[in-house]
Amino acid sequence: MKKNIFLITLLLIATLHTSFGQSKIKVIKAGKLIDVVTGTVLLNQIILVDSNIIIEIGSSIAIPENAEIIDLSNATVLPGLIDCHTHLTYQSGDNYYEDIFRNSPIDYAILAHVYAKRTLHAGFTMVRDVGADHLIDISLRNAINYGSIDGPRMLVSTFGLGCTGGHADLTGFNPNIDWKYNKDFTGVADGENEIRKRVRNNVKWGADWIKFMASGGVLTEEETSGLPQYSFEEMKALCDEAHLWGRKVCAHAHGTEAIKLAVKAGVSSIEHGSLIDAEGIQLMKDKGVYLVADIYVDEYILAEYTKKGYPEKILNKERMIGKLQRENFQKAATAGVKIAYGTDAGVYPHGWNGKQFYYMVKFGLKPMQAIQSATINAADLLYWKDKIGSITKGKLADIIAVEGNPLDDITILENVKFVMKDGNVYKNELTK
Repeated sequence: MKKNIFLITLLLIATLHTSFGQSKIKVIKAGKLIDVVTGTVLLNQIILVDSNIIIEIGSSIAIPENAEIIDLSNATVLPGLIDCHTHLTYQSGDNYYEDIFRNSPIDYAILAHVYAKRTLHAGFTMVRDVGADHLIDISLRNAINYGSIDGPRMLVSTFGLGCTGGHADLTGFNPNIDWKYNKDFTGVADGENEIRKRVRNNVKWGADWIKFMASGGVLTEEETSGLPQYSFEEMKALCDEAHLWGRKVCAHAHGTEAIKLAVKAGVSSIEHGSLIDAEGIQLMKDKGVYLVADIYVDEYILAEYTKKGYPEKILNKERMIGKLQRENFQKAATAGVKIAYGTDAGVYPHGWNGKQFYYMVKFGLKPMQAIQSATINAADLLYWKDKIGSITKGKLADIIAVEGNPLDDITILENVKFVMKDGNVYKNELTK
């Protein structure tokens, strides 16, 4: 009798374990599906999702019994979007000087989860975050991975590396206020040895990528945007050290010479690329380096930053850089440079990431190419192409949907109605 009770108990435990261990299948009925791999639109597709993986896709797939049906028959379905240049731990406030001198790391940290959720709800299921102070990006990434808060999957770079007095430093102010920045807890570095140490620090603290300032910038007060701020030897040491630790490198680079030096040094992507010339374009093509150009942001800066009290010399830099960046983006795209989507969100409000699609189409890309830049191309740049970037069997279930067809009107992607990340639905304004 005791033996029978024992066997029944084991059978019951095994049955319960099997029951709880099985994931409920989700079935997405897609009226239109944008296949970014082939550049075509598929009609009336069925997508089967088990847990967080796409297990089948096609037009005549049997729907499993008891599956959860998500009917997107009247929508256009796409892979989750990817933004390769964000700053999720920061958003430009109403006053330039208050942002710099009054806000503490706690002020930024306490709002970062809001920015992350807005980005996810905008349809961006993954981002590469390219620069944050005080390791807030590490904590934000980890909290999202743990499931504690909602947000896109994040690859982070912690402190952006740059030279003393350059775009990564506090420049143009009384040196006595440098107490705000702990120089041992920063990306400011000069010379090959110090740069290598900063790379190692970033890796130690949890950086997925290394980002550095190859040239000056626009929204800081150093005097030039275009000139290199590291020598080739410094850039090469930085890239070599990052690669030694299994990390890829992206370079903030507006200036013509800085772009070329960074590409030769071994970066995977050029951010901004505003003043690129024909030689730089050819070099990027030869090396397979991606261009990540934030060509919407000029619109927002020139419309809003005077109200925020930004110095005139910063606005003048933007007036010069913005126009040239768009012209050169068009030249690079026409020449066949690989393009990945990146917005610099944080310079303008998070959740507006989709606004850039319109400008990418306006300045040279076809709608399908713009969508590919934010899906399969971005996944390739981030070395995640085997996991995300297309709705493909075996990949993670990062799936979004919109009303209408973005190939006819690319601005539709500014209003994403359905968001699934890792098989979980975070937003659904299309079904009840």
